[in-house]
Amino acid sequence: MYDHILVPVSFDGDRHPETALEVASKLGSKGGKVTLLHVMEQIPSYAVNYIPEGFHDDAKQAISASLEKMSRGLANVDCVVVDGHSGRTILDWAADHNPDLIVVASHRPGMQDFLLGSTATQIVRHAKCAVHVVR
Repeated sequence: MYDHILVPVSFDGDRHPETALEVASKLGSKGGKVTLLHVMEQIPSYAVNYIPEGFHDDAKQAISASLEKMSRGLANVDCVVVDGHSGRTILDWAADHNPDLIVVASHRPGMQDFLLGSTATQIVRHAKCAVHVVR
């Protein structure tokens, strides 16, 4: 069993964070900790002028509320929202906080993923801890 499990959460329609959270709750040790982590991608500089003032802060609060709602009923869960590029930021966060396991939801890979790589692929290839991928 694992003492600290990181569950990166994407709200894309083809990901199922609830499944990843369920797996994490089964694999966690008694008294273990689960961290739900969402990475807010950077808005391209050419689009910044078209985004309403305060949008980032409002979006961050809404995402935090969604993570809190998702974690209801579970013990010892932290909800974290950070800025950055999803794959690299998840790996950096894991390197800084040393989880025992990362449980990541993934979609069915298509040809674009073989050429460009998906977030789950990047995590599997570069994480320093165990990784469990769910679909």
